[in-house]
Amino acid sequence: MSDITFRALRADEVECRVNMIKDSGLSLLLYKDARCDMNILDETVGAERWQRKHYECKGNMYCSVGIQFEQEWVWKDDCGAESFTEKEKGEASDSFKRAAVNWGIGRELYTSPFIWIPSTLCKIVRGSNSKLRCDTRFKVSNFSVADLNGAKVIEAIEIIDEKDGKVVFSWGAGSKKVSAPKSESKKAISKVVCPKCGRMLTGYINKRGEEVTAEQELQLLGMCKECYKESKTSKG
Repeated sequence: MSDITFRALRADEVECRVNMIKDSGLSLLLYKDARCDMNILDETVGAERWQRKHYECKGNMYCSVGIQFEQEWVWKDDCGAESFTEKEKGEASDSFKRAAVNWGIGRELYTSPFIWIPSTLCKIVRGSNSKLRCDTRFKVSNFSVADLNGAKVIEAIEIIDEKDGKVVFSWGAGSKKVSAPKSESKKAISKVVCPKCGRMLTGYINKRGEEVTAEQELQLLGMCKECYKESKTSKG
């Protein structure tokens, strides 16, 4: 075994999770799990010709993935990040996945475009703790990878709502036009107007980088932001 080429990931091997969430929508990140790496290593080099080991260095968990080339073992290492749930298990799993990327497994995920899902295409709710969460489960339905000068790059992605199968994101070669349901589109158009000047409120981003919706703008200021600034200036 002198040379190894790992295949690209399939759509059923790519998962997505919420990275950032706002009232207007959310962004998704693509990832693979550790079982995917194990399966591809077994499939490509054979279960008996690869191994992994973990070690700690300066308080960080590292994983080293070794592959046998004839009589010699070649190792590639990487460091993991802590999980929000199970610290040690999550860190060990993450270090393994990153070490596998060093061998080329799933490296195409780093070429992903920015994935934004508007609130009209997913269910965003505010919990009792006032934090936003998404109750929609997403699934990657199409994942196409191309070879660009020897490197694997994503050329097309399609993501659907797992419950009803509707496309919520489509990008790249042969991508589909994604539009919100008519009822949702009408709902998304702001009907909130400033009682002082009559202009339609659009909301804004506050100093903390948080989105303030048109409804919240009216509730907080009693008018649009421009009229509020003018009233403060005249009082001063």
